[in-house]
Amino acid sequence: MKRILILALASLLLIPAAGAQEAQKKINKKNLVIKEWNTDPKGGNKVLDHVTSYSPEGKKIEEIEYNSEGQKWRKRFEYGAGEKVSKEYVYDGKNRLQTYKTFEYNEFARKKVQYTYNAKGKLISVKHYEYIAQDAGQ
Repeated sequence: MKRILILALASLLLIPAAGAQEAQKKINKKNLVIKEWNTDPKGGNKVLDHVTSYSPEGKKIEEIEYNSEGQKWRKRFEYGAGEKVSKEYVYDGKNRLQTYKTFEYNEFARKKVQYTYNAKGKLISVKHYEYIAQDAGQ
């Protein structure tokens, strides 16, 4: 019985240490730009696929997707109260605004409602988010 108690206490002491190691592995996103490249199987031709940029505060501010002709689309993000995304702008390959989205969040800081508008500001869709916790034992 003493062994079980000692093992349980030891495992409780090790769990926070493992969590701290995971936190240290997290990438500092302040002023970070991540570029994703596609290459052919022989490792020759290298083509830019995706670029994600972060602000000095570490918030994602822009994503750009590329194809063989150049820019496919671009998304720009704005932040509001609670440090959550308040607006998301979507541009086409020629940097023309296509749509933008606004968000409402619930008391747990998760998306509650997403409103999508066309470039002229007309509401074109509303998406509601529902969070259901499933019991792992089911």
